[in-house]
Amino acid sequence: MDTLTQREQQVAILVAQGLSNTEIAERLVVSEKTVRNHVTHILAKLGLRTRPQLIAAAWDNGWVLRP
Repeated sequence: MDTLTQREQQVAILVAQGLSNTEIAERLVVSEKTVRNHVTHILAKLGLRTRPQLIAAAWDNGWVLRP
């Protein structure tokens, strides 16, 4: 998580909590496109390809608790 910016960390946690891009955008008061860009950057920085991989990484690293 150290490689991510503070905003990317926020987005990663919200993704792992199951929020959609629309819900994340509303919560962070940004556009959906901004959220998509953040998710793309997060995946690249962490060497992941899909949103489910991001969720699994968040669970595995203790960023969020599994439901």
